[in-house]
Amino acid sequence: MRSIHKITTSAHQRYRRHLRVRKKVQGTPERPRLVVFRSSKHMYAQLVDDQRGVTLAGAADTSEGIQVEGTGKVARSFALGRFIAAKAKDKGIVKVVFDRGGYQYHGRVKAVADGARKGGLEF
Repeated sequence: MRSIHKITTSAHQRYRRHLRVRKKVQGTPERPRLVVFRSSKHMYAQLVDDQRGVTLAGAADTSEGIQVEGTGKVARSFALGRFIAAKAKDKGIVKVVFDRGGYQYHGRVKAVADGARKGGLEF
């Protein structure tokens, strides 16, 4: 089938956007990549060192220890950002590079970034 007629799903389009973002964003041991994944119900965040190919820390909005102020998914995402920042601080990480994962920097993705900033991480 010709590429002009190829059917692309929204997940495939997001994956291609993510690859475009990943061309510019790379995590190092001193400044790991803060990756965000958004499903329809939950949010996930990881700190990744791309040079070694290792996940340094990870959390979801359903993880134990997250204290949500308010209701809704945006409030849970903000709490996730603060929680992942606390985990990073425990490992001695202060600076990160934010990887929006092909999602629009808006809503829940922005809330994770704002929560991480409030938790003490520098982007």
